[in-house]
This record gives sequence, structure tokens and C-alpha cells, in this order.
Amino acid sequence: MELMNIARVRWACRRGMLELDVLFQPFVDAHYEALSDIDKQTFIDLLACEDPELFAWFMGHEVCPNNAMAEMVITVRGRPQP
Repeated sequence: MELMNIARVRWACRRGMLELDVLFQPFVDAHYEALSDIDKQTFIDLLACEDPELFAWFMGHEVCPNNAMAEMVITVRGRPQP
């Protein structure tokens, strides 16, 4: 499994919704490097989702149907931001 380099992950975190930018950018800066390779790939997979889906999952309006990504949503929301 070849992961994206950190610069590409940061770029993928730039979204069309400010609410998502505010979640993703600080998480990547503070916590991404400490994730396991599997969790890094799950985060990358999460970034491939559409903004309306991500917004619904992160705001708690819906639960992500993919269990691994649903856990990553919980992880991102639960990590303190710097």
C-alpha cells in the first residue's frame, strides 16, 4: 500500500466547506503522522468522499455506512485541535 505524501494529504483537506477545513487541516497538522498506515489510508479514503456526506457525518446528522471511516470520523472529532 502506497500512501499519499503529507503535502498531498494537506491539499486534499482543502474542501469547499469551511466547516470541514476547520476540522481537517488542524487534525492533519497535529495528528496525521502518528496514525498507523491503515488509519492513514482510512483518512485518505474519507477525504475522497463528497463534502455533503462528510458534513453530515462530522456534524452527526448521519452515520457513515463504512465502519472504518465511521471510526475515523469519531477519531478526528475527538482529537484536540492545537
